Amino acid sequence: MAITTDSRSDNSATPLSHIAIIMDGNGRWARNKKKPRTIGHQEGVNTLREIVKECLTLNIKHLSVYAFSTENWKRPKKEVNFLMTLLNKMILKELNLFINQNIKVKIIGSRQNLSEELTKNFQLIETKTNHCSKMQLNLMINYGSRTEILDAFKTALKDPSITQDTINEEKISELLYTKSIPDPELLIRTSGESRISNYMLWQISYSELHFTKTLWPDFTAQELQSIINDYHQRKRRFGGI
Repeated sequence: MAITTDSRSDNSATPLSHIAIIMDGNGRWARNKKKPRTIGHQEGVNTLREIVKECLTLNIKHLSVYAFSTENWKRPKKEVNFLMTLLNKMILKELNLFINQNIKVKIIGSRQNLSEELTKNFQLIETKTNHCSKMQLNLMINYGSRTEILDAFKTALKDPSITQDTINEEKISELLYTKSIPDPELLIRTSGESRISNYMLWQISYSELHFTKTLWPDFTAQELQSIINDYHQRKRRFGGI
């Protein structure tokens, strides 16, 4: 199901450089197959790998994926520990692949509550891939948009150069975790849920939204291409006529 406030257009394809994805449905995928939720999360990593490859093929410059939200700490401790371990293993396992494919990796979110080992490996993968330029993969981990905006305001209050006269949208964007990253043109959420879940609230104010019933482990490169084709039929007006 696609949701948009803009009308369809036969105009040339709208440029697409940044896709944001809410990867949802791992647990339900596992439950449907009568398997532990942990298996669903493992399959979700495999899906992410394929989608990253497809975005490279499509020359997408930025891919942002919601890997672990600030609200996910409410899940059972056993599952949270598994997710942290899985993220740690994924980073180490995929590091050489990212470098070979010329993918720059940024970990976006708060580093609070994360283990010293995980934080160290975050720094490792960011340093090792900093020179890469084909695509930037933004892994949103321990991320929540309201916390991000709150932190931006706290930073602004400490900066004497930011006043009522100098503050504007561009300045606020520069204070967010995603500074220097263009806003997404397209947001995709899998699993059939039709909500944003505290994800990039400032950045997606004019993004095109697409909600699919497909559970994340079943999401394919072919479906991504179909969604992008749908996006290219839309006319983005940004409030204009």
